Amino acid sequence: MYKILEKQVLSDVTKLMVVEAPQIARKAKAGQFIIVLMHDHGERIPLTIADYDRAAGTLTMIFQEVGKSTMQMGQMQVGDSFKTIVGPLGHPTEIENFGTVVCVGGGVGIAPVYPIARALKEAGNRVISIIGARTKDLLLWEDKMRAVSDELIVTTDDGSYGRKDLVTVPLKEILESQPGKVAKIWAIGPAIMMKFVAATTKPFNVPTIVSLNSIMVDGTGMCGGCRVLMEGGAQFVCVDGPEFDAHKVDWNNLLSRMAFYRSEEQTAVNRWRESHKCNLDRAVAEGSK
Repeated sequence: MYKILEKQVLSDVTKLMVVEAPQIARKAKAGQFIIVLMHDHGERIPLTIADYDRAAGTLTMIFQEVGKSTMQMGQMQVGDSFKTIVGPLGHPTEIENFGTVVCVGGGVGIAPVYPIARALKEAGNRVISIIGARTKDLLLWEDKMRAVSDELIVTTDDGSYGRKDLVTVPLKEILESQPGKVAKIWAIGPAIMMKFVAATTKPFNVPTIVSLNSIMVDGTGMCGGCRVLMEGGAQFVCVDGPEFDAHKVDWNNLLSRMAFYRSEEQTAVNRWRESHKCNLDRAVAEGSK
């Protein structure tokens, strides 16, 4: 059992949990992920590791409540435990002194880009970070990203904080103003954001790495559910990734695959909400007797 030691509500839909997992924390590296299972009848949920503390034996995970399982997970409290956590999985980020690098985080993707930026900074790189979200309320870890960056640019789609821009706008400005200076780029966020980051950097021929979080079942390469089409053929996010060359990903295919079960997911959410509402109404009625 993996006990929740700390919980933070970062926004209406974004939660942070620090979980006791000493064996995983001891082996975890930037860029890797875990698969969590709440209970015997739960869904296996892949989450990129947001942070780890080897000395304390803890993992930090940040997630958005977008489906039934993540909504249920958001109801868990300090003292509750996950049935299992599997990891660390996937290949860690390639860290070395490249020179000047750019780390781009969108929404909840800011969390997993943080340990990458930190590791790159520790390796001696000049780190420029760009973080963005739809609104100020969905921005997270600005202070942590600033602490590991030589320069930090903050954007929001609606202009409620920082620059009113998509993250691709300052990214393009950096590439135009510093031709040939940026050695490598990492981007983590919604798939559509990563697609446009790839389109932005490709004309400049700057290597760009993205971390994919596709539909996943077993996490061992057996089921094939997380396959992603690349220029050289299909690969599996769980064992070949989660990081891939952004310029070789078939983004249209990836976006299509991620939408396969959208209607089923919405049905599950609606049923869970109705059941949750009924249970709450029942508890209120019993409490008023």
